[in-house]
Amino acid sequence: MTDAEDRKPRSDEARSAFAAPSGSLGAAVDGDMSTTSEFAIPDGLAVPRATGSESETTSEFALPRGLDVPHAPGAEPEGSAFTPPSTYSARQAPTAFTPPSGIPQVSLTKDVPWQDRMRTMLRMPVTERPAPEPVQRSGDEAGPAVPRVLDLTLRIGELLLAGGEGAEDVEAAMFAVCRSYGLDRCEPNVTFTLLAISYQPSLVDDPVTASRTVRRRGTDYTRLAAVYQLVDDLSDDETAVSLEEAYRRLAEIRRNRHPYPGWALTGASGLLAGAASVLVGGDLIVFVAAALGAMLGDRLAWLCAGRGLPEFYQFTVAAMPPAAIGVALTLGHVDVKASAVITGGLFALLPGRALVAGVQDGLTGFYITASARLLEVLYFFVGIVAGVLTVLYFGVQLGARLNPDAKLGVSDQPVLLIGASMLLSLAFAVLLQQERSTVVWVTLNGGVAWVVYGAMHYAGGISPVASTAAAAGLVGLFGQLLSRYQFASALPYTTAAIGPLLPGSATYFGLLAIAQNEIDEGLVSLSKAVALAMAIAIGVNLGSEISRMFLRIGSAEKRRAAKRTRGF
Repeated sequence: MTDAEDRKPRSDEARSAFAAPSGSLGAAVDGDMSTTSEFAIPDGLAVPRATGSESETTSEFALPRGLDVPHAPGAEPEGSAFTPPSTYSARQAPTAFTPPSGIPQVSLTKDVPWQDRMRTMLRMPVTERPAPEPVQRSGDEAGPAVPRVLDLTLRIGELLLAGGEGAEDVEAAMFAVCRSYGLDRCEPNVTFTLLAISYQPSLVDDPVTASRTVRRRGTDYTRLAAVYQLVDDLSDDETAVSLEEAYRRLAEIRRNRHPYPGWALTGASGLLAGAASVLVGGDLIVFVAAALGAMLGDRLAWLCAGRGLPEFYQFTVAAMPPAAIGVALTLGHVDVKASAVITGGLFALLPGRALVAGVQDGLTGFYITASARLLEVLYFFVGIVAGVLTVLYFGVQLGARLNPDAKLGVSDQPVLLIGASMLLSLAFAVLLQQERSTVVWVTLNGGVAWVVYGAMHYAGGISPVASTAAAAGLVGLFGQLLSRYQFASALPYTTAAIGPLLPGSATYFGLLAIAQNEIDEGLVSLSKAVALAMAIAIGVNLGSEISRMFLRIGSAEKRRAAKRTRGF
């Protein structure tokens, strides 16, 4: 075979796309195909043919000759980072991505209150939350009115946050309201003064965001309980509450008058100070003196509030009358414990509610809100310090013999101390504007707290910080149990019960030492007061968390009207 014959195309498929057609000028001459393309193989260059079973290498990604990759007869061998393991199954494929901390196992049941279920879902990513069943409570076939639902949610969250509720519980309530109207892809955000919520209908739709600022705060646990009842009804699929009905009930809650008149609040402040003075060793005269000082301070604080003065100055003014009465008794050489009078007056002013809420927000991860609450507590405390120090300074200059090293004694009558602690909790509950049905329970809870503290500290010799933490833990545990049984907030059952544990005496002796230029002793005593306050807050929160983790109280069978929750 000649070279020209060797260069002949073997089939029609081998013809070049650039070759001329058969009827063109480039006809065959002497039986040979005329070369008309510049991509044609020149004369004299022989291209070796591929053998029968061997394919021609045409790609740079093809395996070169001599490299044979063994293939298993069945499955591909395991060992490569790019091959699935032998236990892999397409029907039971694992998730595409596992976070470093792992995926926690979440259990959502119907037998727990809505607070626990909403809190659990808030801690889950949005893509892993169970979708709610479709509802038609708004009366519109196209779905709920998203802006109105978000506005209702913000108004409910505002009342809860202004009433002293923790940031996580406020977010849980807001999330529950949104889910009750079918808005499952929502994200609430709570800070100390700002509420925001964002809802995204789908991945391709624009999100709808609304916010609201909390400018006024007030202590009214009756209103707080009413808001919780509204959220409870909204979370129930058997209680059809429309948007109009929810707005109407919310307006009634806002217009609701306080359950106790002003004179009752002033009397409760006096009883609280008198009971606290008995707990630190005071007698009947001390009880009356402390009660008069606290009631006078309460009236002065009301006067300052009516004039529009900030709360800092209200606390400063309210702290002066008890200290002034104690100094006056000392200057008059009356044989009473003036320190017990001043300590009892401080009990009515210490911001225990804000302290517990601030520490709770910090323990649950809301650090911005926790910092703001603790800063508020610091300002209130500085106001109390300024008022008491001013009076003590002038008293020392006038010759009052106040001994900062004096130790307040405790009565050897346990029944009297338990009665005083329960009276203190009762008065504190009235000051917090609690419902009358909860006053009895919180009074008993306060008595239990003092029994535990007295048994551990006075009888057992345990340190006051550890005894306070244990007593506060039981307060949080019992308060959470009562709130779960009633499907309500835990604040009315815990805040007033920690009243007997507040560090009034440590605060007073620290301030007195500072007034007499004994800075080191004063700072030590104030540090002890801070440690006791932190022990109270951490103990209450720990008791609440333990009750949520291990105790199943408040099942659907015990709930009123056999309420159930959708989707779980």
